[in-house]
Amino acid sequence: MRVLFAVIFSMFVAQSAIAEERIADIETIIQSQVDAFLDQDTTTAFSYASPGLKRLFGTPERFGQMVQNGYPMVWAPSEIRFLELRRQGALLFQKVLIIDENGAPHVLEYNMMQVEQGWLIDGVEYLAAPPVGA
Repeated sequence: MRVLFAVIFSMFVAQSAIAEERIADIETIIQSQVDAFLDQDTTTAFSYASPGLKRLFGTPERFGQMVQNGYPMVWAPSEIRFLELRRQGALLFQKVLIIDENGAPHVLEYNMMQVEQGWLIDGVEYLAAPPVGA
């Protein structure tokens, strides 16, 4: 019985370590893309996009224009906080709170795609601005 418990416990610890590593990898990819936007380095930012997004936008410049115009809080955030990571089938979604240059909060959800080389961003959905307390 102790051997069985030890095996189950070690499997749980290994799963937790893998899950924590996956979360850290996803957060690193998102943060790296945001850092590239802050540096106005659209080529590097584009490198974190999935093959589908790369096909859709074609060039780093067009991708950068879309982000600058459609997601200005991502283009120039003042603060980023990673919230929960959720799984839906084979897909992972990372919720992120972004505070823009004016101090306004925005919640976005990053659709993450795992490829052979690691994680890529396969889309971002604007969820909502969290309610402001009175």
